[in-house]
Amino acid sequence: MSEDNGVIYRISGPVVTAVGITPRMYEVVRVGHEGLMGEVIELHGDQSVIQVYEETSGIKPGEPVIRTGQTLSVQLGPGLLTQIYDGIQRPLEDLEATMGVFIERGVDADGLDLSKKWEFNATASAGDEVNAGSIIGIVQETETIEHRVMVPPGKSGVIASIESGEFNVTQAVCTLEDGTEIAMMQKWPVRTPRPFVQKYAPDVPLITGQRILDFLFPLAKGGTAGIPGPFGSGKTVTQQQLAKWSDAQIVVYIGCGERGNEMTEVLTEFPHLIDPHTGKPLMNRTTMIANTSNMPVAAREASVYTGITIAEYFRDMGYDVALMADSTSRWAEAMREISSRLEEMPGEEGYPAYLSSRLAEFYERAGRVQTLAGDDGSVSVIGAVSPPGGDISEPVSQGTLRIVKVFWGLDAGLARQRHFPAINWLNSYSLYPQALDQWYRDNIASDFPEIRTEISALLQVEAELQEIVQLVGSDALPIDQQLTLEVARMIREFFLQQNAFHDVDTYSNLNLQYMMARAILNFQAEAKKAIAGGADLESVVNVQARTDIMRGRFESGYEERIEALVSDMGKQIAATMEEN
Repeated sequence: MSEDNGVIYRISGPVVTAVGITPRMYEVVRVGHEGLMGEVIELHGDQSVIQVYEETSGIKPGEPVIRTGQTLSVQLGPGLLTQIYDGIQRPLEDLEATMGVFIERGVDADGLDLSKKWEFNATASAGDEVNAGSIIGIVQETETIEHRVMVPPGKSGVIASIESGEFNVTQAVCTLEDGTEIAMMQKWPVRTPRPFVQKYAPDVPLITGQRILDFLFPLAKGGTAGIPGPFGSGKTVTQQQLAKWSDAQIVVYIGCGERGNEMTEVLTEFPHLIDPHTGKPLMNRTTMIANTSNMPVAAREASVYTGITIAEYFRDMGYDVALMADSTSRWAEAMREISSRLEEMPGEEGYPAYLSSRLAEFYERAGRVQTLAGDDGSVSVIGAVSPPGGDISEPVSQGTLRIVKVFWGLDAGLARQRHFPAINWLNSYSLYPQALDQWYRDNIASDFPEIRTEISALLQVEAELQEIVQLVGSDALPIDQQLTLEVARMIREFFLQQNAFHDVDTYSNLNLQYMMARAILNFQAEAKKAIAGGADLESVVNVQARTDIMRGRFESGYEERIEALVSDMGKQIAATMEEN
Protein backbone atom coordinates (compact mmCIF):
# COMPACT_ATOMS: atom_id res chain seq x y z
CA MET A 1 0.00 0.00 0.00
CA SER A 2 1.45 3.43 -0.92
CA GLU A 3 1.67 6.12 1.71
CA ASP A 4 -0.98 8.05 -0.27
CA ASN A 5 -3.56 5.30 0.27
CA GLY A 6 -4.81 3.86 3.54
CA VAL A 7 -7.88 2.11 4.89
CA ILE A 8 -10.66 2.96 7.33
CA TYR A 9 -10.00 1.52 10.79
CA ARG A 10 -12.90 2.94 12.80
CA ILE A 11 -16.02 5.08 12.21
CA SER A 12 -17.86 7.22 14.78
CA GLY A 13 -20.44 9.39 13.02
CA PRO A 14 -18.59 12.11 11.07
CA VAL A 15 -15.27 11.11 12.69
CA VAL A 16 -13.30 8.41 10.83
CA THR A 17 -9.97 6.90 11.89
CA ALA A 18 -7.67 5.67 9.10
CA VAL A 19 -4.42 3.69 9.12
CA GLY A 20 -1.73 3.29 6.49
CA ILE A 21 -1.38 6.96 5.48
CA THR A 22 0.96 9.68 6.75
CA PRO A 23 -0.88 12.95 6.01
CA ARG A 24 -0.25 16.44 7.36
CA MET A 25 -2.62 18.17 9.82
CA TYR A 26 -5.67 19.69 8.10
CA GLU A 27 -4.94 17.86 4.86
CA VAL A 28 -8.01 16.96 2.78
CA VAL A 29 -8.52 13.24 2.13
CA ARG A 30 -11.08 11.13 0.25
CA VAL A 31 -12.85 8.55 2.38
CA GLY A 32 -14.51 5.29 1.28
CA HIS A 33 -15.49 3.99 -2.16
CA GLU A 34 -17.67 7.06 -2.69
CA GLY A 35 -14.72 9.43 -2.11
CA LEU A 36 -16.32 11.46 0.69
CA MET A 37 -14.44 14.64 1.47
CA GLY A 38 -12.76 14.83 4.87
CA GLU A 39 -10.08 16.74 6.74
CA VAL A 40 -7.35 15.35 9.02
CA ILE A 41 -7.79 16.84 12.51
CA GLU A 42 -5.64 14.58 14.71
CA LEU A 43 -2.61 12.32 14.26
CA HIS A 44 -1.83 9.45 16.69
CA GLY A 45 1.17 7.38 15.62
CA ASP A 46 0.03 5.54 12.49
CA GLN A 47 -3.63 6.51 13.01
CA SER A 48 -5.11 9.60 11.31
CA VAL A 49 -8.37 11.02 12.66
CA ILE A 50 -10.52 12.60 9.94
CA GLN A 51 -13.67 14.73 10.16
CA VAL A 52 -15.84 13.95 7.15
CA TYR A 53 -17.91 16.76 5.61
CA GLU A 54 -20.65 14.41 4.43
CA GLU A 55 -23.00 11.80 5.86
CA THR A 56 -20.97 8.65 6.70
CA SER A 57 -23.78 6.09 7.04
CA GLY A 58 -23.08 2.95 5.02
CA ILE A 59 -19.30 3.18 4.80
CA LYS A 60 -17.37 0.46 6.63
CA PRO A 61 -13.89 -0.37 7.93
CA GLY A 62 -11.49 -1.57 5.24
CA GLU A 63 -12.67 0.92 2.61
CA PRO A 64 -9.90 3.06 1.08
CA VAL A 65 -8.73 6.48 2.28
CA ILE A 66 -6.77 8.53 -0.27
CA ARG A 67 -4.58 11.59 0.40
CA THR A 68 -4.97 14.67 -1.81
CA GLY A 69 -1.95 16.61 -0.55
CA GLN A 70 -4.14 19.76 -0.30
CA THR A 71 -5.57 21.63 2.68
CA LEU A 72 -9.22 22.73 2.69
CA SER A 73 -9.14 25.71 0.31
CA VAL A 74 -11.63 27.94 -1.47
CA GLN A 75 -11.54 29.17 -5.03
CA LEU A 76 -11.47 32.96 -5.18
CA GLY A 77 -12.16 34.95 -8.33
CA PRO A 78 -14.95 36.42 -10.49
CA GLY A 79 -18.23 34.56 -9.96
CA LEU A 80 -18.36 34.56 -6.14
CA LEU A 81 -21.10 37.18 -5.94
CA THR A 82 -24.77 36.12 -6.31
CA GLN A 83 -23.73 32.53 -5.44
CA ILE A 84 -25.27 30.29 -2.79
CA TYR A 85 -22.72 27.75 -1.50
CA ASP A 86 -22.77 24.96 1.03
CA GLY A 87 -20.18 24.87 3.85
CA ILE A 88 -17.35 23.60 1.64
CA GLN A 89 -18.01 25.98 -1.29
CA ARG A 90 -20.05 23.71 -3.52
CA PRO A 91 -22.53 25.87 -5.51
CA LEU A 92 -25.98 24.63 -4.51
CA GLU A 93 -27.84 25.99 -7.55
CA ASP A 94 -25.45 24.19 -9.94
CA LEU A 95 -25.80 20.93 -7.99
CA GLU A 96 -29.59 21.24 -8.04
CA ALA A 97 -29.52 21.66 -11.83
CA THR A 98 -27.56 18.41 -12.27
CA MET A 99 -29.00 16.14 -9.56
CA GLY A 100 -32.22 17.68 -8.19
CA VAL A 101 -32.85 18.89 -4.67
CA PHE A 102 -31.02 16.09 -2.84
CA ILE A 103 -27.24 16.26 -3.11
CA GLU A 104 -25.61 12.87 -3.50
CA ARG A 105 -22.58 11.97 -1.41
CA GLY A 106 -19.05 12.30 -2.68
CA VAL A 107 -20.00 14.93 -5.24
CA ASP A 108 -17.27 17.35 -6.18
CA ALA A 109 -18.07 20.74 -7.64
CA ASP A 110 -15.93 23.78 -8.33
CA GLY A 111 -16.78 26.92 -6.38
CA LEU A 112 -16.36 29.01 -9.52
CA ASP A 113 -17.57 28.32 -13.07
CA LEU A 114 -14.27 27.39 -14.71
CA SER A 115 -15.60 27.59 -18.27
CA LYS A 116 -17.41 30.96 -18.10
CA LYS A 117 -15.61 33.77 -19.95
CA TRP A 118 -15.19 37.13 -18.23
CA GLU A 119 -14.28 40.48 -19.82
CA PHE A 120 -10.87 41.30 -18.29
CA ASN A 121 -9.64 44.91 -18.54
CA ALA A 122 -5.94 45.24 -17.74
CA THR A 123 -5.03 48.23 -15.57
CA ALA A 124 -1.32 47.37 -15.35
CA SER A 125 0.96 47.18 -18.38
CA ALA A 126 4.10 45.32 -19.49
CA GLY A 127 7.21 46.55 -17.69
CA ASP A 128 5.31 47.47 -14.47
CA GLU A 129 6.71 46.08 -11.25
CA VAL A 130 3.98 44.35 -9.23
CA ASN A 131 3.93 42.91 -5.73
CA ALA A 132 1.63 40.53 -3.87
CA GLY A 133 -1.83 42.10 -3.73
CA SER A 134 -1.23 44.58 -6.58
CA ILE A 135 -4.33 45.08 -8.74
CA ILE A 136 -3.55 44.21 -12.39
CA GLY A 137 -7.01 44.47 -13.91
CA ILE A 138 -10.74 44.62 -13.35
CA VAL A 139 -13.76 42.52 -14.31
CA GLN A 140 -17.31 43.88 -14.11
CA GLU A 141 -18.63 40.97 -12.06
CA THR A 142 -22.17 42.25 -11.45
CA GLU A 143 -23.95 45.48 -12.40
CA THR A 144 -22.83 47.12 -9.17
CA ILE A 145 -19.46 45.56 -8.24
CA GLU A 146 -16.20 45.54 -10.16
CA HIS A 147 -13.96 42.61 -9.32
CA ARG A 148 -10.33 43.66 -8.93
CA VAL A 149 -7.92 40.98 -10.11
CA MET A 150 -4.89 40.84 -7.81
CA VAL A 151 -1.44 39.28 -7.83
CA PRO A 152 -1.71 36.31 -5.42
CA PRO A 153 0.09 36.60 -2.07
CA GLY A 154 3.68 35.36 -2.31
CA LYS A 155 4.17 36.38 -5.95
CA SER A 156 5.84 39.52 -7.33
CA GLY A 157 8.01 40.64 -10.22
CA VAL A 158 7.98 42.65 -13.45
CA ILE A 159 5.15 42.09 -15.94
CA ALA A 160 6.40 40.58 -19.20
CA SER A 161 2.97 40.49 -20.89
CA ILE A 162 -0.63 41.30 -19.98
CA GLU A 163 -3.66 41.63 -22.21
CA SER A 164 -7.31 42.61 -21.98
CA GLY A 165 -9.96 40.35 -23.45
CA GLU A 166 -12.29 37.47 -22.65
CA PHE A 167 -10.82 34.76 -20.44
CA ASN A 168 -12.05 32.06 -18.09
CA VAL A 169 -10.77 32.10 -14.51
CA THR A 170 -8.04 29.49 -15.08
CA GLN A 171 -6.43 31.09 -18.16
CA ALA A 172 -3.33 33.24 -17.62
CA VAL A 173 -4.09 36.95 -18.10
CA CYS A 174 -0.63 38.11 -17.11
CA THR A 175 2.89 36.64 -17.24
CA LEU A 176 5.81 37.90 -15.16
CA GLU A 177 9.39 38.01 -16.44
CA ASP A 178 10.34 34.96 -14.35
CA GLY A 179 7.67 32.96 -16.16
CA THR A 180 5.04 33.08 -13.37
CA GLU A 181 1.55 33.02 -14.89
CA ILE A 182 -1.29 34.83 -13.12
CA ALA A 183 -4.91 33.81 -13.69
CA MET A 184 -8.05 35.49 -12.35
CA MET A 185 -8.60 32.66 -9.84
CA GLN A 186 -6.67 32.18 -6.59
CA LYS A 187 -6.88 29.29 -4.13
CA TRP A 188 -6.57 30.00 -0.43
CA PRO A 189 -6.58 27.68 2.64
CA VAL A 190 -9.59 28.67 4.74
CA ARG A 191 -7.95 28.33 8.17
CA THR A 192 -5.16 30.77 7.30
CA PRO A 193 -5.97 34.52 7.52
CA ARG A 194 -5.10 36.41 4.33
CA PRO A 195 -2.16 38.82 4.69
CA PHE A 196 -2.34 42.63 4.96
CA VAL A 197 0.09 45.45 5.76
CA GLN A 198 -1.37 46.81 9.02
CA LYS A 199 -4.58 47.08 11.03
CA TYR A 200 -6.06 50.52 11.67
CA ALA A 201 -7.74 51.77 14.82
CA PRO A 202 -11.54 51.36 14.65
CA ASP A 203 -12.36 55.07 14.18
CA VAL A 204 -14.93 55.04 11.32
CA PRO A 205 -18.49 53.86 12.07
CA LEU A 206 -20.35 51.25 10.06
CA ILE A 207 -23.56 53.19 9.40
CA THR A 208 -26.59 50.92 9.48
CA GLY A 209 -29.54 53.33 9.41
CA GLN A 210 -30.97 51.60 12.51
CA ARG A 211 -31.35 54.28 15.19
CA ILE A 212 -30.72 52.18 18.29
CA LEU A 213 -27.59 50.68 16.71
CA ASP A 214 -26.05 53.79 15.13
CA PHE A 215 -26.90 56.22 17.90
CA LEU A 216 -26.59 54.30 21.16
CA PHE A 217 -24.49 51.21 20.35
CA PRO A 218 -22.43 51.92 17.22
CA LEU A 219 -20.23 49.39 15.43
CA ALA A 220 -16.97 50.50 13.81
CA LYS A 221 -15.94 49.40 10.31
CA GLY A 222 -13.81 46.35 10.88
CA GLY A 223 -15.48 45.85 14.25
CA THR A 224 -17.08 42.82 15.84
CA ALA A 225 -20.61 42.54 17.24
CA GLY A 226 -22.60 39.79 18.90
CA ILE A 227 -26.40 39.55 18.74
CA PRO A 228 -27.56 37.05 21.37
CA GLY A 229 -31.26 36.51 21.70
CA PRO A 230 -33.87 33.82 22.26
CA PHE A 231 -36.00 32.28 19.53
CA GLY A 232 -38.34 34.78 17.83
CA SER A 233 -36.69 37.94 19.16
CA GLY A 234 -35.61 39.19 15.73
CA LYS A 235 -31.97 38.15 15.16
CA THR A 236 -32.49 37.25 11.51
CA VAL A 237 -34.49 40.42 10.70
CA THR A 238 -31.82 42.55 12.40
CA GLN A 239 -29.11 40.88 10.32
CA GLN A 240 -31.15 41.33 7.14
CA GLN A 241 -31.55 45.04 7.94
CA LEU A 242 -27.79 45.30 8.42
CA ALA A 243 -27.14 43.48 5.15
CA LYS A 244 -29.55 45.74 3.30
CA TRP A 245 -28.80 49.14 4.78
CA SER A 246 -25.26 49.18 6.20
CA ASP A 247 -22.70 51.11 4.17
CA ALA A 248 -20.61 47.98 3.52
CA GLN A 249 -20.21 47.34 -0.21
CA ILE A 250 -20.13 43.51 0.00
CA VAL A 251 -22.25 41.20 2.17
CA VAL A 252 -21.26 37.63 3.08
CA TYR A 253 -24.09 35.79 4.85
CA ILE A 254 -23.34 32.46 6.57
CA GLY A 255 -26.43 30.49 7.55
CA CYS A 256 -24.56 28.23 9.91
CA GLY A 257 -26.69 25.37 11.24
CA GLU A 258 -29.95 27.34 11.18
CA ARG A 259 -33.29 25.56 10.80
CA GLY A 260 -34.12 24.65 7.21
CA ASN A 261 -37.30 26.77 7.14
CA GLU A 262 -35.42 29.88 8.40
CA MET A 263 -32.69 29.40 5.82
CA THR A 264 -35.32 28.89 3.11
CA GLU A 265 -36.89 32.19 4.12
CA VAL A 266 -33.55 33.97 3.81
CA LEU A 267 -32.78 32.30 0.46
CA THR A 268 -36.17 33.20 -0.98
CA GLU A 269 -36.25 36.75 0.43
CA PHE A 270 -32.68 37.86 -0.27
CA PRO A 271 -32.84 37.52 -4.08
CA HIS A 272 -35.94 39.78 -4.08
CA LEU A 273 -34.46 42.47 -1.85
CA ILE A 274 -33.60 45.62 -3.77
CA ASP A 275 -30.34 47.32 -2.84
CA PRO A 276 -31.43 50.80 -1.66
CA HIS A 277 -28.06 52.28 -2.66
CA THR A 278 -28.28 51.24 -6.35
CA GLY A 279 -31.86 50.14 -7.05
CA LYS A 280 -30.51 46.77 -8.29
CA PRO A 281 -30.98 43.37 -6.57
CA LEU A 282 -29.09 43.08 -3.27
CA MET A 283 -27.75 39.67 -4.38
CA ASN A 284 -25.49 41.54 -6.84
CA ARG A 285 -23.17 42.27 -3.93
CA THR A 286 -23.87 39.22 -1.76
CA THR A 287 -22.40 35.75 -1.33
CA MET A 288 -24.40 33.29 0.75
CA ILE A 289 -23.30 30.13 2.51
CA ALA A 290 -26.21 27.88 3.42
CA ASN A 291 -25.53 25.13 5.91
CA THR A 292 -28.75 24.02 7.56
CA SER A 293 -28.99 22.06 10.80
CA ASN A 294 -29.71 18.76 9.02
CA MET A 295 -26.52 18.98 6.93
CA PRO A 296 -23.42 17.14 8.21
CA VAL A 297 -21.96 18.85 11.30
CA ALA A 298 -18.35 18.89 10.11
CA ALA A 299 -19.28 21.03 7.10
CA ARG A 300 -20.97 23.44 9.51
CA GLU A 301 -17.67 23.87 11.28
CA ALA A 302 -15.96 24.60 7.92
CA SER A 303 -18.66 27.02 6.68
CA VAL A 304 -17.57 29.79 9.06
CA TYR A 305 -14.00 29.66 7.78
CA THR A 306 -15.14 29.49 4.14
CA GLY A 307 -17.24 32.63 4.68
CA ILE A 308 -14.56 34.70 6.37
CA THR A 309 -11.95 33.77 3.73
CA ILE A 310 -14.29 35.03 0.97
CA ALA A 311 -14.86 38.22 3.03
CA GLU A 312 -11.09 38.76 3.41
CA TYR A 313 -10.62 38.33 -0.35
CA PHE A 314 -13.02 41.21 -1.08
CA ARG A 315 -11.40 43.23 1.72
CA ASP A 316 -8.06 42.82 -0.08
CA MET A 317 -9.59 44.52 -3.12
CA GLY A 318 -10.29 47.60 -0.99
CA TYR A 319 -13.98 46.93 -0.22
CA ASP A 320 -15.80 47.24 3.09
CA VAL A 321 -17.36 43.84 3.81
CA ALA A 322 -20.08 42.96 6.33
CA LEU A 323 -20.06 39.30 7.37
CA MET A 324 -23.16 37.89 9.07
CA ALA A 325 -22.77 34.58 10.89
CA ASP A 326 -26.16 33.16 11.86
CA SER A 327 -25.59 31.50 14.24
CA THR A 328 -22.26 30.88 15.97
CA SER A 329 -24.07 28.76 18.62
CA ARG A 330 -24.77 26.09 16.00
CA TRP A 331 -21.11 26.22 14.95
CA ALA A 332 -20.08 25.68 18.58
CA GLU A 333 -22.53 22.76 18.80
CA ALA A 334 -20.82 21.16 15.79
CA MET A 335 -17.46 21.55 17.56
CA ARG A 336 -18.97 19.97 20.68
CA GLU A 337 -20.27 16.97 18.75
CA ILE A 338 -16.95 16.34 17.01
CA SER A 339 -15.01 16.90 20.24
CA SER A 340 -17.11 14.29 22.05
CA ARG A 341 -16.55 11.77 19.25
CA LEU A 342 -12.82 12.42 19.56
CA GLU A 343 -13.21 11.60 23.26
CA GLU A 344 -11.60 14.89 24.27
CA MET A 345 -11.94 16.14 27.83
CA PRO A 346 -15.14 18.24 27.85
CA GLY A 347 -15.18 21.78 29.17
CA GLU A 348 -18.17 23.72 30.46
CA GLU A 349 -21.56 22.27 29.37
CA GLY A 350 -19.75 19.68 27.24
CA TYR A 351 -18.20 22.23 24.87
CA PRO A 352 -14.53 21.60 24.04
CA ALA A 353 -11.93 23.34 26.20
CA TYR A 354 -10.74 25.28 23.12
CA LEU A 355 -14.16 26.89 22.44
CA SER A 356 -13.04 30.39 23.49
CA SER A 357 -9.84 30.27 21.46
CA ARG A 358 -11.75 29.12 18.33
CA LEU A 359 -14.27 31.95 18.75
CA ALA A 360 -11.42 34.44 19.24
CA GLU A 361 -9.61 33.07 16.17
CA PHE A 362 -12.72 33.70 14.07
CA TYR A 363 -13.55 37.20 15.36
CA GLU A 364 -9.89 38.28 15.25
CA ARG A 365 -10.01 38.01 11.46
CA ALA A 366 -12.24 41.11 11.41
CA GLY A 367 -10.59 44.52 11.08
CA ARG A 368 -10.06 47.62 8.98
CA VAL A 369 -6.70 47.21 7.30
CA GLN A 370 -4.23 48.63 4.82
CA THR A 371 -4.25 46.02 2.05
CA LEU A 372 -1.15 44.73 0.30
CA ALA A 373 -2.01 47.07 -2.60
CA GLY A 374 -2.07 50.08 -0.21
CA ASP A 375 -5.86 50.58 -0.20
CA ASP A 376 -8.16 50.53 2.82
CA GLY A 377 -10.52 47.58 3.25
CA SER A 378 -12.49 46.17 6.15
CA VAL A 379 -14.32 43.07 7.35
CA SER A 380 -16.97 43.73 10.03
CA VAL A 381 -18.21 40.54 11.70
CA ILE A 382 -21.71 40.36 13.17
CA GLY A 383 -22.34 37.02 14.86
CA ALA A 384 -25.77 35.94 16.05
CA VAL A 385 -25.81 33.74 19.14
CA SER A 386 -28.81 31.52 19.96
CA PRO A 387 -28.46 30.64 23.65
CA PRO A 388 -30.75 27.79 24.77
CA GLY A 389 -33.76 29.33 26.49
CA GLY A 390 -32.32 32.81 25.96
CA ASP A 391 -29.88 32.32 28.85
CA ILE A 392 -26.77 34.35 27.99
CA SER A 393 -24.77 32.94 30.89
CA GLU A 394 -24.02 29.85 28.79
CA PRO A 395 -20.47 29.34 27.40
CA VAL A 396 -20.95 30.45 23.75
CA SER A 397 -22.57 33.77 24.72
CA GLN A 398 -19.97 34.40 27.41
CA GLY A 399 -17.09 33.41 25.13
CA THR A 400 -18.44 35.77 22.45
CA LEU A 401 -18.92 38.65 24.89
CA ARG A 402 -15.30 38.42 26.00
CA ILE A 403 -14.16 38.99 22.41
CA VAL A 404 -16.64 41.28 20.65
CA LYS A 405 -16.74 45.00 21.32
CA VAL A 406 -20.48 45.46 20.67
CA PHE A 407 -23.29 43.58 22.36
CA TRP A 408 -26.80 44.02 20.96
CA GLY A 409 -28.88 42.07 23.48
CA LEU A 410 -32.25 41.01 22.10
CA ASP A 411 -35.04 40.72 24.61
CA ALA A 412 -38.01 38.35 24.33
CA GLY A 413 -40.04 40.65 26.62
CA LEU A 414 -39.65 43.60 24.23
CA ALA A 415 -40.52 41.35 21.27
CA ARG A 416 -43.73 40.28 23.06
CA GLN A 417 -44.60 43.97 23.54
CA ARG A 418 -44.09 44.41 19.76
CA HIS A 419 -41.18 46.79 20.40
CA PHE A 420 -38.83 46.21 17.44
CA PRO A 421 -35.91 46.07 17.05
CA ALA A 422 -36.19 44.25 20.40
CA ILE A 423 -32.72 45.34 21.56
CA ASN A 424 -32.62 45.95 25.29
CA TRP A 425 -31.01 49.37 25.81
CA LEU A 426 -30.17 48.62 29.46
CA ASN A 427 -28.00 45.55 28.96
CA SER A 428 -26.56 46.25 25.49
CA TYR A 429 -23.28 48.11 25.10
CA SER A 430 -20.65 49.26 22.62
CA LEU A 431 -16.98 49.86 23.40
CA TYR A 432 -16.42 51.90 20.22
CA PRO A 433 -18.00 55.33 21.02
CA GLN A 434 -14.80 56.86 22.40
CA ALA A 435 -12.87 55.93 19.25
CA LEU A 436 -15.73 57.12 17.02
CA ASP A 437 -16.64 60.37 18.81
CA GLN A 438 -14.19 62.48 16.81
CA TRP A 439 -15.69 61.19 13.55
CA TYR A 440 -19.18 62.15 14.76
CA ARG A 441 -17.98 65.62 15.81
CA ASP A 442 -16.32 66.19 12.43
CA ASN A 443 -19.06 64.74 10.21
CA ILE A 444 -22.42 65.14 12.01
CA ALA A 445 -22.41 67.67 14.85
CA SER A 446 -19.92 68.94 17.40
CA ASP A 447 -22.23 67.99 20.31
CA PHE A 448 -23.24 64.52 18.98
CA PRO A 449 -21.52 62.54 21.81
CA GLU A 450 -23.09 64.79 24.49
CA ILE A 451 -26.59 64.34 23.02
CA ARG A 452 -26.08 60.54 23.02
CA THR A 453 -24.98 60.63 26.66
CA GLU A 454 -28.09 62.63 27.65
CA ILE A 455 -30.42 60.20 25.83
CA SER A 456 -28.72 57.19 27.53
CA ALA A 457 -28.93 58.89 30.94
CA LEU A 458 -32.68 59.52 30.54
CA LEU A 459 -33.29 55.83 29.75
CA GLN A 460 -31.24 54.88 32.80
CA VAL A 461 -33.24 57.23 35.07
CA GLU A 462 -36.51 55.88 33.65
CA ALA A 463 -35.50 52.31 34.59
CA GLU A 464 -34.92 53.44 38.19
CA LEU A 465 -38.22 55.37 38.33
CA GLN A 466 -40.18 52.42 36.90
CA GLU A 467 -39.46 50.44 40.07
CA ILE A 468 -41.13 53.18 42.16
CA VAL A 469 -44.01 53.50 39.67
CA GLN A 470 -44.78 49.80 40.00
CA LEU A 471 -45.15 50.26 43.77
CA VAL A 472 -47.03 53.57 44.05
CA GLY A 473 -48.13 54.56 40.54
CA SER A 474 -46.80 57.46 38.44
CA ASP A 475 -49.20 60.05 39.95
CA ALA A 476 -47.36 59.86 43.27
CA LEU A 477 -44.12 61.07 41.66
CA PRO A 478 -43.08 64.76 41.69
CA ILE A 479 -43.95 66.59 38.47
CA ASP A 480 -40.35 66.78 37.20
CA GLN A 481 -40.03 62.99 37.47
CA GLN A 482 -43.36 62.52 35.71
CA LEU A 483 -41.95 64.67 32.90
CA THR A 484 -38.80 62.49 32.79
CA LEU A 485 -41.01 59.42 32.33
CA GLU A 486 -42.84 61.13 29.44
CA VAL A 487 -39.54 62.10 27.77
CA ALA A 488 -38.21 58.54 28.17
CA ARG A 489 -41.43 57.17 26.68
CA MET A 490 -40.88 59.50 23.74
CA ILE A 491 -37.32 58.13 23.32
CA ARG A 492 -38.63 54.56 23.36
CA GLU A 493 -41.62 54.97 21.09
CA PHE A 494 -40.43 57.70 18.75
CA PHE A 495 -36.71 57.06 18.57
CA LEU A 496 -35.81 53.47 19.48
CA GLN A 497 -38.75 51.73 17.83
CA GLN A 498 -38.22 51.36 14.11
CA ASN A 499 -40.37 49.56 11.56
CA ALA A 500 -38.17 47.39 9.35
CA PHE A 501 -41.04 46.84 6.92
CA HIS A 502 -42.04 50.51 6.48
CA ASP A 503 -40.74 52.20 3.32
CA VAL A 504 -39.64 55.39 5.09
CA ASP A 505 -38.98 54.40 8.71
CA THR A 506 -36.81 51.40 7.80
CA TYR A 507 -33.75 53.66 7.38
CA SER A 508 -32.66 56.84 9.21
CA ASN A 509 -29.45 58.59 8.22
CA LEU A 510 -27.19 59.89 10.99
CA ASN A 511 -28.19 63.55 10.47
CA LEU A 512 -31.85 62.67 10.94
CA GLN A 513 -31.06 60.54 14.01
CA TYR A 514 -29.22 63.50 15.54
CA MET A 515 -32.14 65.87 14.76
CA MET A 516 -34.67 63.45 16.25
CA ALA A 517 -32.62 63.15 19.45
CA ARG A 518 -32.29 66.94 19.60
CA ALA A 519 -36.07 67.28 19.15
CA ILE A 520 -36.66 65.05 22.21
CA LEU A 521 -34.23 67.05 24.37
CA ASN A 522 -35.81 70.28 23.07
CA PHE A 523 -39.20 69.05 24.18
CA GLN A 524 -37.78 68.31 27.63
CA ALA A 525 -36.17 71.78 27.95
CA GLU A 526 -39.30 73.64 26.76
CA ALA A 527 -41.58 71.53 28.95
CA LYS A 528 -39.47 72.25 32.05
CA LYS A 529 -39.73 76.00 31.35
CA ALA A 530 -43.48 75.81 30.81
CA ILE A 531 -44.10 73.79 33.97
CA ALA A 532 -41.95 76.20 35.98
CA GLY A 533 -44.12 78.97 34.49
CA GLY A 534 -47.31 77.33 35.78
CA ALA A 535 -48.40 75.10 32.87
CA ASP A 536 -49.76 71.68 33.79
CA LEU A 537 -48.01 68.56 32.54
CA GLU A 538 -50.95 67.13 30.62
CA SER A 539 -51.38 70.26 28.44
CA VAL A 540 -47.63 70.30 27.69
CA VAL A 541 -47.51 66.61 26.75
CA ASN A 542 -50.57 66.84 24.53
CA VAL A 543 -49.49 69.72 22.28
CA GLN A 544 -50.26 68.94 18.64
CA ALA A 545 -46.72 69.64 17.37
CA ARG A 546 -45.28 66.90 19.59
CA THR A 547 -47.69 64.38 18.05
CA ASP A 548 -46.75 65.66 14.57
CA ILE A 549 -43.05 65.18 15.33
CA MET A 550 -43.64 61.61 16.50
CA ARG A 551 -45.81 60.66 13.54
CA GLY A 552 -43.74 62.53 10.96
CA ARG A 553 -41.00 59.92 10.83
CA PHE A 554 -43.28 57.71 8.70
CA GLU A 555 -43.57 60.40 6.00
CA SER A 556 -40.99 61.13 3.32
CA GLY A 557 -39.31 64.54 3.50
CA TYR A 558 -39.32 64.39 7.32
CA GLU A 559 -35.70 65.53 7.58
CA GLU A 560 -36.53 68.87 5.89
CA ARG A 561 -39.60 69.45 8.09
CA ILE A 562 -38.37 68.42 11.51
CA GLU A 563 -36.79 71.79 12.43
CA ALA A 564 -40.00 73.65 11.63
CA LEU A 565 -41.97 71.13 13.71
CA VAL A 566 -39.59 71.61 16.66
CA SER A 567 -40.00 75.37 16.40
CA ASP A 568 -43.83 75.00 16.35
CA MET A 569 -43.62 72.70 19.36
CA GLY A 570 -41.67 75.35 21.31
CA LYS A 571 -44.37 77.97 20.55
CA GLN A 572 -47.25 75.63 21.42
CA ILE A 573 -45.63 74.61 24.73
CA ALA A 574 -45.01 78.27 25.60
CA ALA A 575 -48.70 78.95 24.89
CA THR A 576 -49.74 76.41 27.55
CA MET A 577 -48.34 78.77 30.23
CA GLU A 578 -50.73 81.53 29.15
CA GLU A 579 -53.71 79.16 29.27
CA ASN A 580 -53.16 78.61 32.98
